Amino acid sequence: MKDTFKHKGLRQQLVNTIKAKGIADEKVLKAIGNVPRHLFMDSGFIDHAYQDKAFPIAASQTISQPYTVAFQTELLNVKNGDKILEIGTGCGYQTAVLCELGAKVYSIERQNELFKITSKFLPKLGYRAKKLIFGDGYKGLPEEAPFDGIIVTAGAPFVPKPLLSQLKIGGRLVIPVGDDVQIMTLFVRKGPKEFEQHEYGEFRFVPLLEDKN
Repeated sequence: MKDTFKHKGLRQQLVNTIKAKGIADEKVLKAIGNVPRHLFMDSGFIDHAYQDKAFPIAASQTISQPYTVAFQTELLNVKNGDKILEIGTGCGYQTAVLCELGAKVYSIERQNELFKITSKFLPKLGYRAKKLIFGDGYKGLPEEAPFDGIIVTAGAPFVPKPLLSQLKIGGRLVIPVGDDVQIMTLFVRKGPKEFEQHEYGEFRFVPLLEDKN
C-alpha cells in the first residue's frame, strides 16, 4: 500500500494527459492527481496504472480509463457535500474520486466478488462512502433519494426510469447509453416531469446488467 514520489510524478503526467484531452475542471484534475490509482490494480500492473487506458480487474470488469472517469465527473458538476449515487462501484476508483471532491457517495455494485473486495479496501485508503451496497443498480436507491447527482459507470441499453425519478430538481444523471458503443448522456432535472438531455459523443463501457447477481 505504498504511494511513492514516483507514483505521484506519474499521476501528475496523467493529469497533464487528460488536461490536454480537454478536461478543464481544476477540482476534477486535482482529484485525479490525488487518488493513488495503482493501489486499485494488481501490483503486477503498476506500469499500466498511470496510462490513460482502461484495464481488466476482478469479475471480468474493468477499471475505467482515467479520462472517462474525469469526463463523467466533470459532467456531474459535484459540489462539496453533494449527495451522489454511483451505479457500479467496481474497484472503487471512481468512488474515491467523488470522495476527493467532498461528495457523500452511495454506491451500488452487483458483482459480489468486487463488492466484498472494494468495501474492505476503500476505507483502508481513507475513502469512506456513506454506503456501499450489493444489489441491482437499475433500481437506484429510493430510500436515500433524492440525489444531487447520479453517475452510471457501465453501459446501459436504456435509461432506467427509477434513476431519473431519484434526482433532485436541478440534479444531474450522467449515463453512457447504448449497446456496443455508448453515447455519454447527461440528463438535468428541470421539474417534476421535465428533463433536459445533452449528448457528448461515443464511449465504450462494460454492460450494465439487470437482475444478474
